[in-house]
Amino acid sequence: MAKPQKVDRFEKARLEKSAKIVELGHDPFGQRFDEKLLIAEAREKCPEESGVLGEKVRIAGRIMLRRKAGKLRFFDIHDATGKMQLLFSRGDLSEEQWQLMGQLDLGDLIGIDGAMRRTDSGEISVWVEQLTILCKSLTQPPEKHHGVTDVETLLRHRELDLIYTDGVRDKLVLRSAILDSVRQTLRSQKFTEVETPVLHAIAGGAAARPFTTHHNTLDIDLYLRIALELHLKRLMVGGIERVYEIGRVFRNEGIDATHNPEFTMIEIYQAYGNYESMMDLTEAVVSDAAKVVLESTGQSRDDGKLILPWGDSEIDFTTPWARRTYSDLFEEHAGCSMADADAVRAKANELAQQGVIQKEFIEQMNSTEMHPDVIVSEVFEACVEDSLTGPIFVIDYPASICPLTKRKQDNPAIAERFELFVHGMELANAYTELNDPKLQEELFRTQLQGLSEEDSMAKMDRDFIDALKVGMPPAGGLGIGIDRMVMLLTNSQSIRDVIFFPLLRPEVVAGKEDTK
Repeated sequence: MAKPQKVDRFEKARLEKSAKIVELGHDPFGQRFDEKLLIAEAREKCPEESGVLGEKVRIAGRIMLRRKAGKLRFFDIHDATGKMQLLFSRGDLSEEQWQLMGQLDLGDLIGIDGAMRRTDSGEISVWVEQLTILCKSLTQPPEKHHGVTDVETLLRHRELDLIYTDGVRDKLVLRSAILDSVRQTLRSQKFTEVETPVLHAIAGGAAARPFTTHHNTLDIDLYLRIALELHLKRLMVGGIERVYEIGRVFRNEGIDATHNPEFTMIEIYQAYGNYESMMDLTEAVVSDAAKVVLESTGQSRDDGKLILPWGDSEIDFTTPWARRTYSDLFEEHAGCSMADADAVRAKANELAQQGVIQKEFIEQMNSTEMHPDVIVSEVFEACVEDSLTGPIFVIDYPASICPLTKRKQDNPAIAERFELFVHGMELANAYTELNDPKLQEELFRTQLQGLSEEDSMAKMDRDFIDALKVGMPPAGGLGIGIDRMVMLLTNSQSIRDVIFFPLLRPEVVAGKEDTK
């Protein structure tokens, strides 16, 4: 049995105040508090003239600052819309209310009834007539001037981050506005939003290592989905011609500035389109979201350009965006043709010596009959992607690394696929979808040489093949990483900044892991 945690002196003092609140006849953890205004709404009701009592208001918020001056007490409370100064006057409050006010601490949630008043210095305030305790905080807030500076602490206790770190809550609320914009753009183009299974019998639709679980009743292993693709295509076969899902996907892989094992993506499928249709749709989805961000943050421009800050530079999301072929970019940055297998191998070895490509890949390349396009892909990732400022569509990939993609009619070695890059970050991936069931089955059966099962997208899914045999219309398909899009639109340098609760290592307390 775990030992009870020791109560620190700050919590002890707050518990004593909580008991005093009970003695005064109040519930320290509050009750229903109806008909309150948002602080931003209340501020609009303040008289312009100083010292004049204005309209009565009811507001609520968390205490963030307090100070005293003679018989006056000043508190600042915050809600999601802003800050309000409160004035407590010893002469205007009952003894019970004054004592109740004396039990307040930073971090407490309170309700206020009072009159709007502008102070002599012009500060919009509420002259308090009635105080209501809504929740006594038992935790000492971060020190006022330094706050919480440890990133792990902030992410592990996101509630503290949201309350006490400027801009965090605004950014995460903006995420919701971006998602709403995406849905609105797709709704305007007659797309239907759906929900598909999270538990999959086959980890298909992407090249990734899955999380595995077990269903006891059926006694079968299942996988948390690594992509949304195959179920959405089956719905398209069933007649839902424009379909999409915004959902969580799970990949049992590393964590860094652009990767979290659990993340949000959108996949969209449009019958009778192709990858060019998806480029147009991608521009519409992302640029509409950029407009929302610009409007929400007051950064809209008179010239209509969609320019947002990114670190020390900018991103211009104004459409149309550049389109370059994979082969042209490869030759430009790698210095050789992707068709020259010997030159590509030499470039891979050179990049390995520079530490850009892992030596394990080179060892595998030299010890197996690795498909030349696998080496091309590795070199492309190593020396091209980081140089792509964008937004830029990289189009026409080697067909051999795109097993779910339709080939170009005039060149079957090239797949009708694009990836969208912005400042070296892959933001979107799209295909002209392969709808030939026989060819799809063949590709499922033929793994790429030099790739393990977990590294290949070509995993046999019999239900999907059967659906293709029914007949899937020619279509374009698109996937966009929502977290990365929010990063780029909100000038966030880490994916953890735009996920409400990113995955972290278990907390270590007194030398032991906290496994709760």
